Amino acid sequence: MTLSAANPQMSTAFDIRWPGGEAGRPATPLVFASPHSGRVYPEDMNPSLDSFCIRRSEDARVDDLVGDGPAFGAPLLRALTARAYLDVNRDPAELDPRLFGEALPADARALSPRVAAGLGVVARVASGGVEIYDRRLSLAEGLARIDRVHRPYHDALSRLLARARSAHGLAVLIDWHSMPASAAPGVDFVLGDRFGAACSPALTGSVERLLSEAGFRTARNAPFAGGYTTEHYGRPHQRTHALQVEINRGLYLDEARLEPHGGFAGLRETLGRLIARLAQTDWRPLLQA
Repeated sequence: MTLSAANPQMSTAFDIRWPGGEAGRPATPLVFASPHSGRVYPEDMNPSLDSFCIRRSEDARVDDLVGDGPAFGAPLLRALTARAYLDVNRDPAELDPRLFGEALPADARALSPRVAAGLGVVARVASGGVEIYDRRLSLAEGLARIDRVHRPYHDALSRLLARARSAHGLAVLIDWHSMPASAAPGVDFVLGDRFGAACSPALTGSVERLLSEAGFRTARNAPFAGGYTTEHYGRPHQRTHALQVEINRGLYLDEARLEPHGGFAGLRETLGRLIARLAQTDWRPLLQA
């Protein structure tokens, strides 16, 4: 198995799957994002780990699971570059002093819990806590990755949310992720709304109800309350609601092989029906602050 490679000078940060083309008024205030399903590993990464170990950090195939979003009016922003190279769901200031060989900028958030775990904006470890590199990176390498991947991804996300607000008076961001089956035993989906700070309770409650009606077991904010994207964009009083949705990988993925198993097609179909219900909802009376 080899890593997917891309010329680091090319634009490989993201793509957007539009609902029937970009032009025109958005049909719904929904915006979907899949920040961790990227499978591109630029050539300048030079990890010491083998490709399979690194790929265990991916939210494998989540972008495919929610691929019906555009059919129901929700643009889908997909990070293409792998999170092990650059994690767009981190604050760009979350730089790990144990990874870089030079002093960090004065505004670096080097003491954040995510950095302490080795999972800053440039990850030091892969899934399971295994070191990705046998060297320290230069600060210039890290900052270049942020410029090439993080900044354009979030510029695109900001534009999508502004477009939804302009058309509908509010924006509803669903940030789609997956979690190892061992992360939350007995739970199929974890809904992270930053303990109510990132969106109206009506949004979390609506998604939770739809999942429960489909037979899934849900939890809120434990063990995942939402990452940088949810925290940064979730501003209910500024007409932007953000919810992180974590999908148990055991529902669709053979985690030992990183390949979909027989449950993938059924889960995708079920999520398609849920997405259709979300798109048909009139969110304005429910979410207006």
